[in-house]
Amino acid sequence: MNVRSRTVPLLAALLLALPALAAPGEEVAKPVKSMVQSVRYGKDLAAIKFMDSEQQARFLVGEDWDKGTEAQRKEFLQLFQTLFAKIAFPKVRDNFKNLAAINYGEPEVAGGDAKLASTVVIQHPMKKQELKLKYSLIKDKAAWKVVDVVVLGDSMLTGIRDDQVRPLLQEGGWDALLKAMREKDQELAKVPLK
Repeated sequence: MNVRSRTVPLLAALLLALPALAAPGEEVAKPVKSMVQSVRYGKDLAAIKFMDSEQQARFLVGEDWDKGTEAQRKEFLQLFQTLFAKIAFPKVRDNFKNLAAINYGEPEVAGGDAKLASTVVIQHPMKKQELKLKYSLIKDKAAWKVVDVVVLGDSMLTGIRDDQVRPLLQEGGWDALLKAMREKDQELAKVPLK
């Protein structure tokens, strides 16, 4: 067998392997794209599955996370997912009514953390608008999950933590926080989650 006849199969094998080598970028982008599409088409329960709610909760509650009982932490997770889906997702869908495109950049991966930038193009009848978003993801077991979204330079989680969670924790600890969340959940009881 000559060198040329061995080289052709080797090159073919390398070319076939190239998509597999590029897969990590798509592996990071896929959960973001799936979450965005789920929100866009009103599949809120599916969208929640692409988020790492425990990492979000730990960030929101901070050092008080370990002070809560297992039951309190579990209730917080459930209420946060529900409230986030009922409050944030309809606002996103409203923006998507005039969606022209979503363009994703190349993910920046550092171990088990990743960032993915995107530009959302809204073609409103009055004006074209471009929103720059940056998603923070974490690798949870075998899958990437969304932890935070930065819109116009502001972290979604930091805003929720500083404006809502911290004041309630300072006011009355876990009891005040969960009480306020239960009340908001009751207020939004008629908002369906699909």
